[in-house]
Amino acid sequence: MADLQDELQATGEAGELDTPPTPTKPKPKRDRRPPAPEPIAPGGQDAPGRPEDGRPEDGRPEDGRPEDGRSEDGRAEGEGEGGGAVGDRAGGGRRLRGGRAVATSTAPASTTDASEAVATFGAVTEPEAADPSSEPSSELADAHAFLAAHPVADGYSGLPWVLRQLPRFDLELGGGGVDTDVPRMRKGHIGALFWSLHLPEGLEGERAVGATLEQLDLVRTVVHAHPEGLRLTHSAGETTDARNCGRVAVLLGPAGAPAIGDSLGILRALHALGLKALTLTGASWAGESGLSRFGEEVVREMNRIGVLADLSGASEQTVRRALEVSRAPVVCTRSAAGALRAHPANLADDLLAALGEARGLCMVPLTAEQTGPSIRDVADHLDHVRAIAGPECVGLSGTYDSGAAHPRDLTDASCYPHLVAELMHRGWSEPDLALLTWGNVQRVLRTADFTARAAKDRREASTASITELDG
Repeated sequence: MADLQDELQATGEAGELDTPPTPTKPKPKRDRRPPAPEPIAPGGQDAPGRPEDGRPEDGRPEDGRPEDGRSEDGRAEGEGEGGGAVGDRAGGGRRLRGGRAVATSTAPASTTDASEAVATFGAVTEPEAADPSSEPSSELADAHAFLAAHPVADGYSGLPWVLRQLPRFDLELGGGGVDTDVPRMRKGHIGALFWSLHLPEGLEGERAVGATLEQLDLVRTVVHAHPEGLRLTHSAGETTDARNCGRVAVLLGPAGAPAIGDSLGILRALHALGLKALTLTGASWAGESGLSRFGEEVVREMNRIGVLADLSGASEQTVRRALEVSRAPVVCTRSAAGALRAHPANLADDLLAALGEARGLCMVPLTAEQTGPSIRDVADHLDHVRAIAGPECVGLSGTYDSGAAHPRDLTDASCYPHLVAELMHRGWSEPDLALLTWGNVQRVLRTADFTARAAKDRREASTASITELDG
């Protein structure tokens, strides 16, 4: 009897897998027609006759769902209302990682299982490869995001003179005929803009003064007609307030030197009407030989009332003397690097270095004549000015609506994100970019305002005339 029991035990162990399971109600096999939805067996067991990944033998997804495992309502298989995976199949299944369905398994996969996984999920790994074509658009998106926080303070626009020829033009609606309008300024993330009061050549004396007053009146009229998009400002604080309210801050200037008619009283009157910058060229007191005694008195009075001295296009002697006389930062509203491209308004390296030492501001124009025909040429000038004068002394000047040709991809006021994307590609840091687009202009405006307040406590308004000082 004992021998018989031992033999039966050995036989049972050898054929344990052949022992039939406890009878249960068999599940019907699936045919190769599109299957109807079938619940998972209790305990996480798959239906008989299926591979470990829970799919039918024909390899098609269960219940006719798409390969990505999502149902018709867009959620992944096993995904709850919150968007996360709530469970996997015990023998292998899908899990959402980073928004994609990937294969998982609770046991080491065999060679056959690996082949099936590759066949089933191989397409999932394809997006991992980097797509070079997506890099430019990514940099452009980064540029838009950056400019949303650090908008552009543009140093020069010739729009006022153009609008004299288009009296019925609506800047809010935009359209052809101009390079600058409210929609394009918003698209280009322009937060502040200097509106030039420069006049055509040949206007002098009283004619120049009268034409400048007309220009100034036109700007004020246009700004007041577009209160939802524009706001006239006179200081750094008002400029920031306008930006925070979603308006483009409009700063008046630069005006040409003939606009003051050789009179410091007219200079003060223009400032009272909003003038913020005056270009020191085109007058007898600011010529090739530099500033005369009256010219130096003009600079001192500009410091006292808070008008910036613009040295773009001025002679080398005028630039050097203005840097010595001025107690407030000077600006060059349309000057690039003379070492890269010869132009009368571009600055040589020694002048750029002197400008940097004086904490002035060189605003590089986006014109083909001064910088070159491509966006890379403009970026080269910005790199050079930053290297010589310092990151605190470089800014941007669109110079749109001035009659100048512009580089490719920088054809109007909406194109600044392309330039910022190029600078990001070159490795400009975020602090340097923030100074370039907004911070440096704000610094110059604040310093000019502070200098004016301090000077008014020490100096009375000058009554000197050109006859007295220059004879």
